[in-house]
Amino acid sequence: MKDGVNGVALGVFIFFFLAVTVMGFLAARWRRAENEATLDEWGLGGRSFGTWVTWFLLGGDLYTAYTFVAVPAAIYAAGASGFFAVPYTILVYPLIFTFLPRLWSVSHKHGYVTTSDFVRGRFGSKGLSLAVAVTGILATMPYIALQLVGIQAVLDVMGVGGGENTNWFVKDLPLLIAFAVLAAYTYSSGLRAPALIAFVKDGLIYLVIAVAIIYIPIKLGGFDDIFASAQDKFTKAGAGSLAPAAAGQWGYATLALGSALALFMYPHSITATLSSRSREVIRRNTTILPLYSLMLGLLALLGFMAIAAGVKVDNGQLAIPQLFENMFPDWFAGVAFAAIGIGALVPAAIMSIAAANLFTRNIYKDFLKPDATPEQETRVSKLVSLLVKVGALAFVLTMDKTVAINFQLLGGIWILQTMPALVGGLFTRWFHRWALLAGWAVGMIYGTAAAYGVASPTQKHFGGSSKEIPGLGEIGYIGLTAFVLNVVVVVVLTFVLNAVKAPAGTDETSPGDYTADAGDPGVQEKLPPATAGAPGGH
Repeated sequence: MKDGVNGVALGVFIFFFLAVTVMGFLAARWRRAENEATLDEWGLGGRSFGTWVTWFLLGGDLYTAYTFVAVPAAIYAAGASGFFAVPYTILVYPLIFTFLPRLWSVSHKHGYVTTSDFVRGRFGSKGLSLAVAVTGILATMPYIALQLVGIQAVLDVMGVGGGENTNWFVKDLPLLIAFAVLAAYTYSSGLRAPALIAFVKDGLIYLVIAVAIIYIPIKLGGFDDIFASAQDKFTKAGAGSLAPAAAGQWGYATLALGSALALFMYPHSITATLSSRSREVIRRNTTILPLYSLMLGLLALLGFMAIAAGVKVDNGQLAIPQLFENMFPDWFAGVAFAAIGIGALVPAAIMSIAAANLFTRNIYKDFLKPDATPEQETRVSKLVSLLVKVGALAFVLTMDKTVAINFQLLGGIWILQTMPALVGGLFTRWFHRWALLAGWAVGMIYGTAAAYGVASPTQKHFGGSSKEIPGLGEIGYIGLTAFVLNVVVVVVLTFVLNAVKAPAGTDETSPGDYTADAGDPGVQEKLPPATAGAPGGH
């Protein structure tokens, strides 16, 4: 490990950081609309993005700085079990191909900005809409925090901010500056900022991984030596494995499947999706996004390379930044650190916008100020996006990093419980709104209680996301077990409530709404006056 500040790497990092900062502020002028004071413009980029912009935006949204740090870190610590992220990103794309175009169409037709907007319109239930909104906000907050953890890991390895005994303000000043810049250009430019920066972020990540997967193995003697070193480590330690162990197969499979089901339930995934200009853009993207899964598979191998390179760190999250520091020339280490740092800014911006939109549309407008104008909605959303980032920053600065990681795992369990209402509602109106709300509550309570009872070597509660599956005796992903209970409750109660003819609520959608495309007759007729016609003007 190198001592002191790596000046060359820091200089390269600052260069790229300043470049994307300028891009973030200039993005306000990119495809500027006549009326910018609407959530369609600030929060969805005018619903105007084509295939390539959407592809980079979704890639920047889903493959984050934390992905860059945590996936290979899991391989570094435990071996094969960390590869679960690769199959789940393969499973997710055929899944979203079936429902995302339908969600885009109905949202475009009715001017929906969030998933909760759709749930309220489909089931005529503000209560169910509120449940989906609150879940989305709660699940997003620790996710934003983890992006800041990713930036902090890079700063630590570069030697910026001093040691543990340094004054807290000096130590955290670089992170505070990064946060302030992120908050400023998100407030100014909305979704256009991360959409523009995503081109730089993804380009850097592809470059770094392409170089790393060739250059590092050459320096380490080839992949035979890399895998041999990893096998030797796991054999001696008695923990982890180079190949999946039979005892962990249920946990591996259920975690991969549950994560695949949950990924596009997150508000930031939907926000990036709804910014597209047509349903055909969504369909194309589901076919080319798997290119990122190839990248992720190569990225995961960096964990084995860190073992072979003899990287020793107390915090596993530092393993890959330290690998880059040790193996690359200083200037290219700076490029790699910039890729991780910028990889945090893009998703953090989208996540804060998505959470702010949920609060504005489904809490502020639905319950606090029903007559809010589009200008008031936009102003509130901008302010809430700042508050969300402040909350995430406070989370990172005041709590142990493992707490942020475990709350993000809990967020995955929570967000999966919104799937019956969202995806189920896209295909059928049979589910009863009260049954969906009850199923959501059961899934949330069981998932939270089960996760609370999981201990780890470092903490008594919320120490992981896997536990014995009731009735099977196998260890599996808590989120998927909670989801199954959720669906069972929804189906049983729907039968009961429909039998007693309980009020089902008003469905404001029609079958044709789910296949409508931009430019179809009447597609924009139900959009609010301030936003109608906006996507066609770009």
